Parts: sequence; C-alpha cells; structure tokens
Amino acid sequence: MRLVLAVVAAVVVVVMVLVALTLPSTTNTVVDYGPVDQVAIAGLGLVLAFGVVFLGRSRVDADADGVRVRNLLVHHQLPWTAVRAVRFDRTSYWGSLLLENGDEVSLLGLQSFDAQSAVRGVEALRALHAAARAKDPVRPPLLYDD
Repeated sequence: MRLVLAVVAAVVVVVMVLVALTLPSTTNTVVDYGPVDQVAIAGLGLVLAFGVVFLGRSRVDADADGVRVRNLLVHHQLPWTAVRAVRFDRTSYWGSLLLENGDEVSLLGLQSFDAQSAVRGVEALRALHAAARAKDPVRPPLLYDD
C-alpha cells in the first residue's frame, strides 16, 4: 500500500508541476495568471502529495509484551492481557483488535489490499496473542465481593 501511495504522490507532484509550467501568464478582464499563481499551483501539488504519503504511515508492531498500533492520528500501546481477539473479517478492509472491555481498535496497517502480507501479519499477531494468553491466562471478572 505504501508503494502505491508513493507512486500516486509522485504522479500528483508531476502533474501539478506540469500544470504550473504550462499555465500561461495572461491578463484579461476575467482572470490574471502570473508567476505567483504558478508557484502556488506547484506548492499545492506538494501539499497534496504530502497528504497522500501521510495516509501510508499506519503501522502495527507487536512482541511478547504487547502490541503497538499507529493509525493516522491515533497511537495505542496495549498489553496482550487487554486484547480479547485479533480479527480480520472477510468483508473488512483492515484488521482489528477486540479488547477485553468491549472496545475495538482498527489496525489500518493490516489492510486487505496487501493480500498475503496482511494474512501473515494477522497470523503472527494471533500467534503472539495465543502465546501471551497461555503464559498469563485472563481470569474472569468477579461477580461478588466477599
């Protein structure tokens, strides 16, 4: 996915620079284009390219202690005891972590677009989760205080 986003960002920059270079300087009663407008269009292309590349910064890192999720703007660091299940439904575009408190954390770094890479990632997360659960099983909540 990051490769596709990098290519799209490069295309955006090239197209916007070409538009800026071919934009004729003109002065008439309706519009007035000049070098400042050409620079602005090229700058807008760079800003748009940065936005496209920013979409690809999502990431999932995991080890025996827990999982760290970096989505677009939100970061999570969770121990395996807080995770109930690692999910990737057939109709989902990305994986998710079902937490013990009923919440769900999206894993934008594991997208269905990545095909076998995403499958390997989910399987590795499930293996780490199972190993952590076997080492430290979660006790059910107490229903009554004694």
